[in-house]
Order: sequence, then C-alpha cells, then structure tokens
Amino acid sequence: MRRTIFRAGGVSVLALAFAAPLLIVTPAVAQSVDPAPAAQTPTSPIPYDAERGVFTFATDLERALPAVVQVTTLGQSRGPSSGDNEPRPTASGSGAVIDAAQGIVVTNNHVVDGGQKFTVDLTDGRIFDAVLIGADKATDIAVLQITAPGLSQIEVASSDRLRTGDLAFAVGYPLGLDQTLTMGVISGLGRSGMGDRIEDYIQTDAAVNSGNSGGPLLDSRGRLIGINTSILSGGGGGNDGIAFAVPSRIMMYVVEQLRAHGEVRRGVTGAILGSLNAERSREFGLGIVRGAVVEDVAPGSSAERAGLRRGDVITRVGNRPVSNAGTVQAAIGIAEPGTQVEVVYLRDGHEARATLTVEANSERQVTVGAEVVISRGASIRESADGLQVFAVEGGSPAAAAGLQAGDIVRSVNGRSVSTLSAFARALDGQGERRLSVERSGDTERVILP
Repeated sequence: MRRTIFRAGGVSVLALAFAAPLLIVTPAVAQSVDPAPAAQTPTSPIPYDAERGVFTFATDLERALPAVVQVTTLGQSRGPSSGDNEPRPTASGSGAVIDAAQGIVVTNNHVVDGGQKFTVDLTDGRIFDAVLIGADKATDIAVLQITAPGLSQIEVASSDRLRTGDLAFAVGYPLGLDQTLTMGVISGLGRSGMGDRIEDYIQTDAAVNSGNSGGPLLDSRGRLIGINTSILSGGGGGNDGIAFAVPSRIMMYVVEQLRAHGEVRRGVTGAILGSLNAERSREFGLGIVRGAVVEDVAPGSSAERAGLRRGDVITRVGNRPVSNAGTVQAAIGIAEPGTQVEVVYLRDGHEARATLTVEANSERQVTVGAEVVISRGASIRESADGLQVFAVEGGSPAAAAGLQAGDIVRSVNGRSVSTLSAFARALDGQGERRLSVERSGDTERVILP
C-alpha cells in the first residue's frame, strides 16, 4: 500500500472512548468506590466517577481543554481582483496556550507559513488577532502571541519520561469540527525518517486529522507532552492510526529560542552526517540498518578533536538510540554551546565512545572538509557522477531553496564546477548563487540565498 506523509491541519473536540478490556473490573473494586461525587478509587487503575458510575479521565483533561485554541492564517487572495484586498483565510489549525500571562501560543510552522495575519479562537467564543513571534521549519514549530485577559494555560510535562504503551490524548479542531478529543496510546518513540527535518517524533494511534496540526498531545493527566504535526496515511490523507508529534523537550527549546531571538540558534559539533541504510550497512559490513554515518569531519571542530573519522557509525547519542542522522541533529541541535554529549559509535565493527562539545553555529557560508563541502545546510562530495548533494539539513537555506539529497551540481552562476575546491570558491561570500543541478535525468535550477 502506498504510504504518504500528511500534515495534520485542523482542530475539534475529540470523542473519548475506552477499549472493552479497560472497563473490566472486579465487583470488589466497584463496591469499594467512595460514593462521594466524582470520587476516584485509590486502588482502581482507571479514574472512576462514582456519582455517574463511569470510568473517566475528564477531571484532569478538562483543565487542559480551555488552553487549546484554533489558529486561522490569513493571506492575500489570489485570482482576479474584486477591489477587496483584505487578507482571507488560507489555512486553519490548532494551538496551545503555554504562557497565559504573556499570551504565548505554540502551533505548527506549516499552519502559519506564508500568512499575513493570524487569529486565535478560544473555547469561550472570543477571537483575537495574533502576532507571529517566530517560526522554525526544521522542527515545524511556530510561536504566536495574543493580548487577552483570562487565558487558561496548559501544563507541560517532560517527554523524556514517556514509554510506549502510555495513554495519549490528541486535542484540536479537525475537519472543520469544534474542539475534539481523541484517545490512543503512544505507539513508538524516537521516530524519524519522515522527511528532511530535525526529527525525534512521538508516534501515537490517537486519531489525528487535517486541522489537528499544532494541537497538543496530552498524557492521561492532561499535560502537554507533544505538538501534533503529521500523519502517515495509506491514501486519501485520512487517519490510518499513525500520527506524529514533536516532543515537548524539543518544543520548549525551540519556543524559548524563538521568544528570545526570533530564530533558533542551533549548536554544532562539526560532524557531517548521513543516514545508515541497508546499502550502506552492507558496504560497511554491519548487521544493523539504524545509525548515523560520519561522512566527514570539519577541520578544527569538536568532532575532530573527539577523534571521530569518516566512516564511523554513530549508534547512540546521550542515552538515546540513533535511528538516522535526524536523531543526532535533534540531540545536538537543542543543546546549548558548551554542552558535552557522549556518543557511541562503530569503527571497523568495534564499538567505541567519544565526547563531543557542542559549539555555536558558525556564520561561515562554506565549510571545507577533507572530502566534503558544506554550504547553506547542504553537504556535497565528489562521486562518479560529479559533485553530489548527499545531505540537506532540515530548515536550512538549502532545504528552503529546494535542493535535495542526490542532486548532482553541474554549475554555479553559469560556470561549470567539477571539483570540491572549485565549488567551495564559487559558493564562498555573500549573495545568491544560481545552481544548475541534475535530478533524475532532468535539469533543475536552484537559487541559494
């Protein structure tokens, strides 16, 4: 079956349902319930409302729901002008108020992308204009601010303590509906490989559809553990029981950076990474297909000082297993300069460890390694076909320009380039660079800022 990644774009009030096995309790448990209104049995694994005689998570979840909002993006209408130049709705999604005092709303970048004006609808019927504080394409997080009295604030919990099998609730405004709540479980952690982004997703089977984008994923206590961002669908864009959320650990770092600087300032180590796959695994003689391959190391960098070399395969970063290059980017990219990160790697089939010191991202346009050149977030090396792009960092200028892994660079500003040194000279300095690249047999034009 053909699988497609869709961004979940709307918000609604989700129906709460429980699987039959969860409702099975012994008569002894049922009889031991305190008859006081809304009492919960201390020994019962599921909250119980004795007054109504039902199992429910409503008490904790209802505290979070007023902080879940609908976000509408307005842009300039297209087509023949009718004299009405007012921005019109172009996208709709969800969001969560995480700082009531300052009116801070977190949502997805793809919900607000390209917008001129933004509005936020509250559950009490009020609507407010919002200001875009900043957005980060690499993590698909955006921050809006509204000025509104009497806001509710959602509690944020650490995503680092999540376990597969935990209950999870998605809240948003899907498919044109009002606020909706759905329930499922966390079906996977540390998911990546869904696109060219910084990825470390929470996977859930809670129903997420178009309009849920930017809405919170909650734990059973009503605390935010992630921001719903995309779904995996077998066709048609509907919910197939697999959705992905940006974990709160990454979300909070990005929000703090956007509030402080209007952009995300990411740390680097100088290791130029690609993802391990079956073909590369056979090339290295490994029995694994998950990891990040060190393609090159920038001279004088932390990675070089730590002893990493081309061909090393990173399998763990900190205490987290590495699925691909995105896992390492997610860990390094949200670490403050000076942070030390331990990595476990394989070299010639033997396991070793190294400690990397995260450094501030260099403002240099071009970084030249022994066998790789990095510019504007694109990593290029020589191949039998020419200068090949083998990695593009999510959210980078190269990614925004449309450069893709696998592209073969033929010329820069109309001048042919066939060596890394010539390519580095052509891209060094300020100003746009017009690249001619070969992609799947066709010639494409890419303008790098």
